[in-house]
Amino acid sequence: MKHGSNRRLANVKTRSETGLDYVMSQIDLNTPFGKNILKETRPFFPGEEEKLRKELDKVSDMIEFAKENKRSVEILSEAFMEIKDNTYTIDRSSKNALSVVELYEIKTLLLMMRKIEQICSKTSPAVPDEFVLEPTEELLDVMDPNKDRLNTFYIYSEFSEKLKELREEKHKIEVSIRKTQKAQKEEIRKQYGIILTPKFDCSVSKSSGDVEKYKAVPQLEQVDEDYMTVTFRLKPDQDVYELVRKSEDLTTDIEEEEAVVRKSLSEKIAEYADVLKANCNRIGHLDLALGKALYAIKHECVKPEISDSHILEIEDGRHLKVEDILKSKGKKYCPVSISLKDGVTCITGANMGGKTISLKLTGLVAILAQYGFFVPCRSARVGLSNYMQILIGDSQSVERGLSSFGSEMEELKEILDHSEDRSLILIDEIASGTNPVEGLALTRSLVDYLKEKPYITLITTHFEAVTEENGIKNMQVRGLADVDFRQLDSELRYAKRKERINIISKYMDYRLYTVEKQGQIPKDALNIAKMLGISQEIIDGAKKYIK
Repeated sequence: MKHGSNRRLANVKTRSETGLDYVMSQIDLNTPFGKNILKETRPFFPGEEEKLRKELDKVSDMIEFAKENKRSVEILSEAFMEIKDNTYTIDRSSKNALSVVELYEIKTLLLMMRKIEQICSKTSPAVPDEFVLEPTEELLDVMDPNKDRLNTFYIYSEFSEKLKELREEKHKIEVSIRKTQKAQKEEIRKQYGIILTPKFDCSVSKSSGDVEKYKAVPQLEQVDEDYMTVTFRLKPDQDVYELVRKSEDLTTDIEEEEAVVRKSLSEKIAEYADVLKANCNRIGHLDLALGKALYAIKHECVKPEISDSHILEIEDGRHLKVEDILKSKGKKYCPVSISLKDGVTCITGANMGGKTISLKLTGLVAILAQYGFFVPCRSARVGLSNYMQILIGDSQSVERGLSSFGSEMEELKEILDHSEDRSLILIDEIASGTNPVEGLALTRSLVDYLKEKPYITLITTHFEAVTEENGIKNMQVRGLADVDFRQLDSELRYAKRKERINIISKYMDYRLYTVEKQGQIPKDALNIAKMLGISQEIIDGAKKYIK
């Protein structure tokens, strides 16, 4: 699924910070082909809306399939786990006689293909046609002449009449050798009272004084000795020696005939090379589609509506990585809704208000949809972007010796240099690392620049004045607006210092609302400061400056 193969939608940092890489790492894939296809997955770009809708329809079909056929999904997953990447072996088969191990692996692959084909053809609803495998039963019959369909492999005598005859002849000789040796063993017992093991040998203790007696028996030969024992074995007579030589010659003939059989089987595999590789590719796509479907079911993701116009509307969206962390701590995620179109939208509000998570969530829904995934929200309408980038604090740049402000400016330049028509730009707290006067001036100027561009721009900022510009949509985090402060105060009064932030977080409403009238200044920062023990005198002084 390579679309616009040389184009880049988002850089490595954007894929990581939005959470796309996290989601991809969580998709449970069981075949090397599925993992490879996921690694090489490319996004859909504007103009490819119809292709993307078809891709999302496939995931829908797989969700329906998975919900209706839980046992079949388990069997499919088990079959996927047995599959190795045998493409190199398949390619080798045209020029080389494959080894017994390689032939066994191809037979295993064929058995798994048979299992997958049976599941896909018998279940209802059926899997999409493009995942249905091409038939390989004929090749499996060649590899498995007894048709027992067991996951084992041996160069069976049924592969070759000559091989069958050679093995039968060798078996007869081995029986003759055994008979002769048994007769000699019995003769030694009667004549000398010596009992040999079923392997026609015996160990004699040196302290027993019988060593010389055994040495005097002409049918025995000494084969080993240590400080306690001497080992004797039946000495082959001329008849046995002749039979052993014949058996060894036959072993050479059998190995040569087995090589002929391996070559013949390899040539047959080579005839099916294209079919086998096409099936491997289909298995990989089926593995990925099923992985996407199961992830969407588990995380309550929905099919995004793909719009031809450049918009982004999210109802009750959740950031999957943050939600997983909260769930692990027994906490609930507060979903966020947001509606964006070309132009600048600013999210304002106190720190602790989840502005950055809302920014990342916006990027996650947009980028997941563009890569053909279902999205974590109640509903979403997504218009495809040509370019997508997030600007957020970067510890790596700071480690390189740049100030946080310097690294921000470096990244901002890259964003502005590469942005094009239908870009999605996400900026978190720009210019917070410099003095407030210059920071506000720079942010306002950047907003002026971006609001004229055909980009969807979402900026989080603590500079309230930025939103006084005309044409700028201002969204605020509800925060503590609807809180019963008496109840909150009573909880905080007896809480330990470390518990206080968790208590405030519990009361925080992270949903966004659109600010209609300018001058609606939120006081969450002052409220939080007060609740965490900052003196009333300082809080009152701050309120005076706000006025």
